[in-house]
Amino acid sequence: MKMVYTCMALACFHAAVLHAQEKTVTLDSYFNNEHRKNAAGEMESFHYKWEETGNNGYSKLGDAFKAQGATLNTLHEAPAAANLKSSAIYIIVDPDNAKESPTPNYIGKKDITAISQWVKAGGVLLLLANDSANTELTHFNELAAVFGLHFNDERINYVKDDAHFENGAIAVKDHPVFRTTKKIFMKDACSIRVQPPGKPLLTSGGATIIATTTYGKGTVVAVGDPWLYNEYVNGRLPAGYENDKAMTDLVTWLMTKAPAKK
Repeated sequence: MKMVYTCMALACFHAAVLHAQEKTVTLDSYFNNEHRKNAAGEMESFHYKWEETGNNGYSKLGDAFKAQGATLNTLHEAPAAANLKSSAIYIIVDPDNAKESPTPNYIGKKDITAISQWVKAGGVLLLLANDSANTELTHFNELAAVFGLHFNDERINYVKDDAHFENGAIAVKDHPVFRTTKKIFMKDACSIRVQPPGKPLLTSGGATIIATTTYGKGTVVAVGDPWLYNEYVNGRLPAGYENDKAMTDLVTWLMTKAPAKK
């Protein structure tokens, strides 16, 4: 009986440890809130969603987080202390402009306060922008400015068509984050201006395309493109591009920066 009790106790202990180490990754679906009619004629949320397995989805990115032990979550409401509390990582991608949504949810002062306080307490914030024609940069930059970051109103790495993939190529060597990656692809992105203590994490043609900074106990990463959606996580990239490896490298690094939430 004593041995049975000990084994049960150990099982409970390990379960408690695993629970303590769980990390929830929350994807915004409030600022990026595009809808379309599906085959049944019903309106559905789409574009950069965990459950979306087509080219525009983040299902592969979600799988990469799950492979690291993370739990996925989607936030359909405005961020607040209560609904961010259990998240270790919060991702905002491509906020809607008026072209993408008839009633866009712009990032406002209350949102900025909630997000910045959450980061300051130790959260990891991943901001994925786009070129200005395809996202809403004005309010997104009001959030980014809190962390000394700014998405520039320009388009770099313009790729006209599949015959010009090299225009979106970025060489990677001996990188502290992208440890297993040698070459990535990122097209039609915006560059990023970064102030100390922030720093460029990756550059392309002399322009910062990924930046990172600390804020209080937390970490912020800014990328000039939605980037890691299914189409370009080697869904159809030519041989030699390693966005799939870059995705795994970035997820691994983000998870080390993220606090475990009980």
